[in-house]
Amino acid sequence: MKEIIMLLVVILPVFSGILMPMLPFRTRRQMLFYLEAVVCINSVLVLMLLFGLPKGSLTLFRFTGNLSVTFRMDGLGALFAGMAAILWPLAMLYSFEYMKHEDNEGSFFLFYLITYGVTLGVALSENILTMYFFFEMLSLVTLPLVLHTRTREAVLAARTYLYYMLGGAAFAFIGMVFILVYGTTSSFVPGGVLDAAKIGEKSLMLLLIYVLCFCGFSVKTAMWPFSAWLPKAGVAPTPVTALLHAVAVVNTGAFAVMRVTYFSFGSGLLRGTWAQKLVMALVIFTIVYGCSRAVKETHLKRRLAWSTISNLSYMLFGVVLMTPLGLTGAMAHMLFHSFMKICSFFCVGAVICETDRHYVHEINGLGWKMPKVFGCFAISALALMGVPGLCGFVSKWNLAKAAVASEMPMAYAGVAALMISALLTAIYMMDIVIRAFSPGKVSHSEGERNVRDSNWKMLLPLGIFVVIMFYFGLCSGPIIKLLTSFSNGC
Repeated sequence: MKEIIMLLVVILPVFSGILMPMLPFRTRRQMLFYLEAVVCINSVLVLMLLFGLPKGSLTLFRFTGNLSVTFRMDGLGALFAGMAAILWPLAMLYSFEYMKHEDNEGSFFLFYLITYGVTLGVALSENILTMYFFFEMLSLVTLPLVLHTRTREAVLAARTYLYYMLGGAAFAFIGMVFILVYGTTSSFVPGGVLDAAKIGEKSLMLLLIYVLCFCGFSVKTAMWPFSAWLPKAGVAPTPVTALLHAVAVVNTGAFAVMRVTYFSFGSGLLRGTWAQKLVMALVIFTIVYGCSRAVKETHLKRRLAWSTISNLSYMLFGVVLMTPLGLTGAMAHMLFHSFMKICSFFCVGAVICETDRHYVHEINGLGWKMPKVFGCFAISALALMGVPGLCGFVSKWNLAKAAVASEMPMAYAGVAALMISALLTAIYMMDIVIRAFSPGKVSHSEGERNVRDSNWKMLLPLGIFVVIMFYFGLCSGPIIKLLTSFSNGC
């Protein structure tokens, strides 16, 4: 029964989205009810799967040999699917208020709903072919969302997004073919699947292919030098950028890197090699580079985008340590960063929706008119900084602990990068908070006398995210224990 549910949670959002233009909605309210109902039902089905993971797998198509499209839920997939199941209903609710003044609302929600199913397809992939299929499909269904406003800026951003995704797909495809040729199976197996007898003396090729595969999947995480597309994608509506930066695209890249490193190539074959050092150097540089660009950026959404680039490399840093502790830290930050970043993006989106202000210098004094929104933003800022008591501290602490335990000189450099990043994060996030609550700078222009906090559709998700950040910050023991059990054996 649970194997059938795995298929249902993928196809329900996809087909429900495709059916939208054919359904006779008489009012906007009917359409919104349909959307929220589909998303909530799907999330309930995902949560049912999490309480007792399905032991079997479900094959949809079998091509030849070990090439098949198959679903299976293990610990890592359960984590990613659970994140999507919690965030999507709240993001959909938020988008109802944000999008009511936007054009082309129907096409927006069509692709927004389809993206949910495709993301779960990545999470539930049993083998690398299935993951690659949904990974690339995700690029196609999110492209119209980036292009949504259809302005010149949106067209250029969508073009950049497409070019980067196609390039990443080519590199990732090389890695997939290598695994299919030199692996004992296409399935994801803890410890890796490569056959040492087949590889023989081709270890140099193995390492080169891993670097190419790592970079290919890391395009979606916007690792340097593939960072340019993410800030430009901020031209999309905030509900899109929030999910792009919290779950749907960027975390999919980190998830795929975890899969190929620990479940396909195998960390045992890679640990201590020049390939590990090379990708670790790229990741450490991106951590500092992203934060540095965020400090300089004056556009609110682009500042958060550069912050995302840095934080995604936190996850990659845990991955490239190639230890179970490193994977635990990476998974923890993937989970916690999702709530921290989607909260901060939704706060900024609420400000843009209410005031049409897009730049940091324009929000002076707005905190007094929108105290709930900026209060939630302040908490997300503190969490991203790694203040104890909030979830950001927990994941950063586990990453630093894993780095020290690895006893790698370069890992110590990574710890230094984490500390520098924490300082720069405090600068670019608290700058917004301080400006918002600066006394004596409230604008009294005619158009802003009625500025106030957003309605409940926007505030409810923000309040839930704040509670989650505090909960995981104060009661992180059970979730870290669970993530440790997922990473053991990898």
